[in-house]
Amino acid sequence: MATTATLGLLNLLPNPSPNPNPSSGSSKSFLKPPPRRHLGPPQHLLPIAPPLPAAAVAFSLPLFLNPQDALAVGGELGILEGRTFALVHPVVMGGLFVYTLWAGYLGWQWRRVRTIQNEINELKKQVAPAAPTPVAAGADGGPPPPPPTPSPIEAKIQQLTEERKALVKGSYRERHFNAGSILLGFGVLEAVGGCLNTWFRTGKLFPGPHLFAGAGITVLWALAAALVPAMQKGNETARNLHIALNGLNVLLFVWQIPTGIDIVFKVFEFTKWP
Repeated sequence: MATTATLGLLNLLPNPSPNPNPSSGSSKSFLKPPPRRHLGPPQHLLPIAPPLPAAAVAFSLPLFLNPQDALAVGGELGILEGRTFALVHPVVMGGLFVYTLWAGYLGWQWRRVRTIQNEINELKKQVAPAAPTPVAAGADGGPPPPPPTPSPIEAKIQQLTEERKALVKGSYRERHFNAGSILLGFGVLEAVGGCLNTWFRTGKLFPGPHLFAGAGITVLWALAAALVPAMQKGNETARNLHIALNGLNVLLFVWQIPTGIDIVFKVFEFTKWP
């Protein structure tokens, strides 16, 4: 293909007209140049390129006209184009999906630590003040009266207090922060790595649902992480938006799993070990 394009470009180069001998009348008719084809502008307006640069351009131009020859396909990258490297992306992303659910659980538990205290405070406002005892316990020489039975509200307060103590011991705040940092770092890294692996194997990317969903997941990771400073200052809107973005992220993750499985089947079909 490159040779054909080169020969075609050589045929389009202008030929220098012969220099007839003015002293011979018969030679003028013999050396008269053949009629030229009109391929566009008048030929006398086209500059005559020197032979060597014109040949160099003619032989190098097909490299730009046929860029497929420069793509990373055909074994030049070795194992990077093989099946082993191609399966890294689906394995890692499968693990990140499970880790996303785990990070969401940790975040919800930390949210519970904060909201359960608000519930306790609201319940305390509903507790009626205890009536004063007219006679001191044991003042008449008899046994002290039994403690009053706690009301349902007081029992609920005690239950929530014990639950909050157990949640605080779980250190969910620090664990959720660490899980989110790991998810953001490895998620962005593997999202870009998946695109590179596709290019290594095929020489191009394939715009479609899987690629667009992966790009959306990466953007949602970044947006959710960007809300952390506002969340640390107690901004409840930022906290709710953080939860909404991560919930949408999980839905996108689930939605693109079937397309990812189809790609894995194609990897086994068109690649070889290693």
